[in-house]
Amino acid sequence: MEDEVDRLVAAWRRERPDLDVEPLEVLSRVSRLARHLDRARRIAFAEHNLEPWEFDVLTALRRAGTPYQLSPGQLLTQTLVTSGTMTNRIDRLAKKGLVERLPDPSDRRGVLVRLTTEGQDRADSALAGLLDQERALLAELSTPQRDELASLLRRLTAPFDNIPI
Repeated sequence: MEDEVDRLVAAWRRERPDLDVEPLEVLSRVSRLARHLDRARRIAFAEHNLEPWEFDVLTALRRAGTPYQLSPGQLLTQTLVTSGTMTNRIDRLAKKGLVERLPDPSDRRGVLVRLTTEGQDRADSALAGLLDQERALLAELSTPQRDELASLLRRLTAPFDNIPI
């Protein structure tokens, strides 16, 4: 079975036989798959009236476990955005009734961001929709193939995820 990357690689081998274009065989496919995943995520989130960034913040809070709250600093760490961006996101989510700000009992100047019941329901249903979309993307692979692919991708991504900030 031939794909677009096969055609791209063949063209580069023809046009630039002096270059080793073998990395394109893997990384161009990863890039194309990322675009398909982004499209699937947007579809899943739109069905639940969420933007991707809203899903990221809500699910960070949901993964925190009961009482589903984190400090803005903890949210920054998990979502990799700036402080100003996070403040704006919290404001917008609070306005929609998906999160609430509470005083931090351990820091008089601090606040905690807590998921509301509506926020939890929206995060849970959007996650279920996302998993349906992602299952469809992986449907061509058997369970052992998915496990092997996950292991190989982990080897590639772990060094980037473990770089000190």
